[in-house]
Amino acid sequence: MLLSVRDLIVAAGPFVLIALLLLAGAYLLLDPAPPKRVVLATGPEQSDYAELGKRYAAELTRYGIEVVHKPTQGSSENRRMLGGAAQIVDLGFVRGGSSDTERAADEEQSRVPLVSLGSLYLEPVWLFYRGEAAKRLSHKATLTHLAQLRGWRVNVGTRGSGVTGLFGKLLHANGIGRDSIKASRMEQTPAVVALLAGDLDAVVFAAAPESLMVQMLLQTPGVKLFEFAQAEAYARRLPFLRAVELPRGVVDLARDLPAHDVPLIAATTTLAARASTHPALLQLFVQAAHNIHGGTGWLARAGQFPSPRNTELPLAQEAERYYRNGPPLLQRYLPFWLANLIDRMWVVLVSIIAVLIPLARVVPPLYAFRIRSRVFRWYRQLREIEDALRTKSAPRAALLDELNALEAKAQHVTVPLSYADELYSLRSHIELVRERLSSAKEAQP
Repeated sequence: MLLSVRDLIVAAGPFVLIALLLLAGAYLLLDPAPPKRVVLATGPEQSDYAELGKRYAAELTRYGIEVVHKPTQGSSENRRMLGGAAQIVDLGFVRGGSSDTERAADEEQSRVPLVSLGSLYLEPVWLFYRGEAAKRLSHKATLTHLAQLRGWRVNVGTRGSGVTGLFGKLLHANGIGRDSIKASRMEQTPAVVALLAGDLDAVVFAAAPESLMVQMLLQTPGVKLFEFAQAEAYARRLPFLRAVELPRGVVDLARDLPAHDVPLIAATTTLAARASTHPALLQLFVQAAHNIHGGTGWLARAGQFPSPRNTELPLAQEAERYYRNGPPLLQRYLPFWLANLIDRMWVVLVSIIAVLIPLARVVPPLYAFRIRSRVFRWYRQLREIEDALRTKSAPRAALLDELNALEAKAQHVTVPLSYADELYSLRSHIELVRERLSSAKEAQP
């Protein structure tokens, strides 16, 4: 058995070596194993983006992936870092319409392709203002048009937050120059404090409705929320915006806050990534987005997000596969690393098998040849003895001694049972030649 196994290994060795070389080449080419560390651009500390980053980190920890948070000023800075030539971050939260026009040339120059993993949730544009400031315009103390902000002290967010670029687009759509307002660029919390103290007339920021700052301002006396009565028109002119409504009583049912449906405009926040990010990581982040954003909210119904729609960036192929077919079938039953390996390499495996099948046909004949050669190689010596007997080129006694030595060697030949008939044929032929030698000796005078 051991000899047979050895022959099988020798016969199949080249075939196995070729298969291993092809598999190793395919593994290096496809790189199916994702990196264990990924950098996610979030936002300022204690912001919505920072809290989301913690939830994504918890989701990917289950797969052995470490998510490192990169604090930034917000959406615009996230997009610039993603599109920069230096790979500082791999993924980041980007709000629609948050790119600054003055940065467009820099992004075009970098030419780093970005992809989207889908829309995550809606971020309404919140314009809170003091009712006292509005009374200076009319007796109703209610703003009805953005043009009424001329000359107001308005905080438009810090550089890199994305709110500055977004609000600038809204002013431009209304034919209002940025120099028409007294803009300040404070962070959100100091700006709200200044608003309540009367140092500012209005603040603008974009955040999820569930944000604590939003809920606090919605219930603060003397602070009003600007109602975008032309919300549908904004959505038609600016494709990154959507017209939404803040439902009546959603803030406080007991106090009926707000007292009526409030029309708002909202930008969709997407999870953007560099196109060179490992596909397995993109797949994991899309699945994490489904677990985090798939529930209900003030402006979203269950299952509405994440969504492949309303993204300014092209959708990644891995994300498109997820939205079309759901999670990969193998991941439901196998560990992630094994399911990912099979999913990424099955096409190559099929190709390798298609190449190896014709080569595998050589193994059985080669194995059979090695086994039979143990028997057949003695036939040359047997034929030489028979030829010497016929030509009388050697003494018969010497030929008989040589035949006995050959028979002794044949006694020690071992072959598998399936080839035993050939071994016994060799022994029979040795006896046949022995008989001929004996007959020739008896006939000698």
